[in-house]
Amino acid sequence: MPESIVRGKSVFLPDGVIKRMFTLADLVSSDIFYDLDCTKSNAVAIAAREYKVKKAIGIADQEGDIIKIRADLNRVENVSIVKKDIHNLYLKEANVVFFWLYDESTISSMLKKIELECKKQTRIVSVWSPPGMLLPDKVDFPFFICRTPLRYAKDIQTQFKAIYGQECIDFTGCWMLGDKYVEGIEIVPYQYKRFVNILYSMIIWINAWNMHLTCEEQIPPPVESYLGILRTFFNIDLSDMFEKGFVFDQN
Repeated sequence: MPESIVRGKSVFLPDGVIKRMFTLADLVSSDIFYDLDCTKSNAVAIAAREYKVKKAIGIADQEGDIIKIRADLNRVENVSIVKKDIHNLYLKEANVVFFWLYDESTISSMLKKIELECKKQTRIVSVWSPPGMLLPDKVDFPFFICRTPLRYAKDIQTQFKAIYGQECIDFTGCWMLGDKYVEGIEIVPYQYKRFVNILYSMIIWINAWNMHLTCEEQIPPPVESYLGILRTFFNIDLSDMFEKGFVFDQN
């Protein structure tokens, strides 16, 4: 998937998506909610206004973003927008954390911080996958809830089975996940959904192939066809993503 999408840099999640996420997290008025990057959604405002949380704290690293968000939340009680490096946050009071981070070193250090500082049963909300090698407590793809004390999978195969209930995924499964992601984040205009689903399903399948998680032992015809469509009609060549045994037919 494009880096800007995976990391959320080009995504602003709609309010309905945030509410679905909060429903999965069982957000209630006694919670203290932390959003580790409050520029990607109205999660802080929704938590405070609609779910009446005890506190809602949003973290941003750009002064311009903070000024704008604070202005939008001027009359909302129990909200704080903070300019701070997340590595220097103190998370002891948090019991729901929106965690949309994909840099491996940042994930590792923040999970250690959560383990050390957060109370038991703190919910970690993530998009697309659990952070690192965590085992989820609840799944409503593309949203995941993990809880402290954190549980880790011994390998990617164990994590995959815990999430999806099976040891491998085929092309059809990848297509369905791509479709659920496109529908779940609600940001793709209707006329582009088919194209985006083709792209996402191919990326999901290739990543599964590289991690030895595909049910197929050979590249299946639908994958070859869609790779050809992307390359021929959209000038998108995904063949470089393969780490084992694939040569794209140039003819």
